[in-house]
Amino acid sequence: MAIQAKEVLYCGVCTMPLEYCEFSGTQGKCKSWLQESHEDVYKSLYSDDGDKTEKVAQAPVEGEEARSDRTFVKDKSAQLEAKLERENQKKLSSRVLVKRVERTKRKCVTIVHGLEIFDVELKKAAKMFANRFACGSSVAKNNQNQDEIVVQGDFSDEIKDLILATWPKVPEDNIDLVEEKKKK
Repeated sequence: MAIQAKEVLYCGVCTMPLEYCEFSGTQGKCKSWLQESHEDVYKSLYSDDGDKTEKVAQAPVEGEEARSDRTFVKDKSAQLEAKLERENQKKLSSRVLVKRVERTKRKCVTIVHGLEIFDVELKKAAKMFANRFACGSSVAKNNQNQDEIVVQGDFSDEIKDLILATWPKVPEDNIDLVEEKKKK
């Protein structure tokens, strides 16, 4: 007697089985994907006459004032969307600082700070700067214990142009060029 394997349909949005889409936090997107790609399964899961999730949403939970799993999932997905929106606003408001610091009379270094907010891998960026400008470049921690890229030489304008060309996620308005001289 052979056991038949059950065929499970997975969601194209959250990659979970369809029964677990409500726990993924992206239930609205999962529901619209299911309706577009598998309408027959959508009707069986979310039919108008016997909608399980609507019944669950209307049933009161013990100890709470009619709060249900369905509304909790809506709150969870709303929290996820709000979190993504906050991260996007943080990216738009954050600055990339390209600072030229004078070490001695004729030597200077260029410090790039704030690229990690735009999902740039700092070690790869430092290696690219070193290869591009034929100089030393490394990732170091500053006084606030934050990572920054230190490039040996005065390449502030070139680094700005290279950042804009290589990482289009970084807006041009968010890049600041600063020149810092040693106090005598």
